[in-house]
Amino acid sequence: MKVADCMSRNICVLSLDNSLQSAAQLMAEMDSGFLPVADKDELIGIVTDRDIAIRGVGMGLAPSAGVEEVMSDEVRYCFAEDEVEKVLHTMGTLQMRRLPVLDRDKRLVGVVSLSDLATNGAAPAAGAALGDIAQPSEHHSQRL
Repeated sequence: MKVADCMSRNICVLSLDNSLQSAAQLMAEMDSGFLPVADKDELIGIVTDRDIAIRGVGMGLAPSAGVEEVMSDEVRYCFAEDEVEKVLHTMGTLQMRRLPVLDRDKRLVGVVSLSDLATNGAAPAAGAALGDIAQPSEHHSQRL
């Protein structure tokens, strides 16, 4: 199965002129803790609720501060045509629960989550990836 068969296509995207407050409000409305940051359809970063809390609030940034101050600009992603098993392996190795999905022209076309993959026929591999994700790691240190 390909990522395109199970990814979420209806995604909200932040731009660099979004504030931390507007990003948090959008996350609350969507019940999501992860938003891609793009310039048109070019992926340039990711902001998570944890970025806002730990990096933003932890550094004393105002709610009006721009998302670029807390976003991760070293973005990991997959392609819509990638095989699900390959993406699950990547997610486990990188300890990531969600990945932006790009087309071959590197335009943002969706997001795929571990639960998207698990509920679309890849439950055993998703379970293995979750086991890897849950391990302590230096990948996601939030030290200021």
